[in-house]
Amino acid sequence: MNAEEIIRYISESEKKTPVKVYVKEKEPVDYGSAKVFGTGDKVVFGNWDELKGILEENAEKIEDLVVECDRRNSGVPMLDIKDVKARIEPGAIIREKVEIGENAVIMMGAVINIGAVIGEGTMIDMGAVLGGRATVGKHCHVGAGAVLAGVIEPASAVPVIVEDDVLIGANAVVIEGVHVGKGAVVAAGAVVIEDVPENAVVAGCPARVIKMKDDTTTQKTALQDALRKI
Repeated sequence: MNAEEIIRYISESEKKTPVKVYVKEKEPVDYGSAKVFGTGDKVVFGNWDELKGILEENAEKIEDLVVECDRRNSGVPMLDIKDVKARIEPGAIIREKVEIGENAVIMMGAVINIGAVIGEGTMIDMGAVLGGRATVGKHCHVGAGAVLAGVIEPASAVPVIVEDDVLIGANAVVIEGVHVGKGAVVAAGAVVIEDVPENAVVAGCPARVIKMKDDTTTQKTALQDALRKI
């Protein structure tokens, strides 16, 4: 998706506050369009804007209740991951309109924003952040805590693009508009503010090319395909 499409999608989407309500009733209650499970104590799934009024109007019929809510006026749901052909570990936050290639791996605590693209066999490690429209190629590794800056506004801005076979070290930051060439290595903690040539190794803040990839570097940064099997 380009920036204009994402902006339009968010702008036109119905903003919802989904809640889960655990209810102990004294008398039966009509919960409107919400989904209700259970015949005694009930679990109710619905939109707070509708359920709030229903619960208030039927307070005398309810002995006790607990409301769980994790968002407010959200315009972008979480991605339905049930049939994604990748390994996605608990605690990853992945919004709708994200593309995930086969055999990709997304680890605990990773945050993937709307419009991001993750290539086949790429691993997004623990706590890494891919901002809106950030694009990562095939067979890459984005290290723990790394940030690929997103860009949805201004709409004319260019997102981060990482080509195939790139390794980005832990806690590195790649600023919006940067293009990381195929086979490059970004050292841990680097702050990348300009394009990285193919097969270059960059480090520092701001990151600079310290050498070109050689056999030793290739061996030290080799990715393990066994980790990508599902």
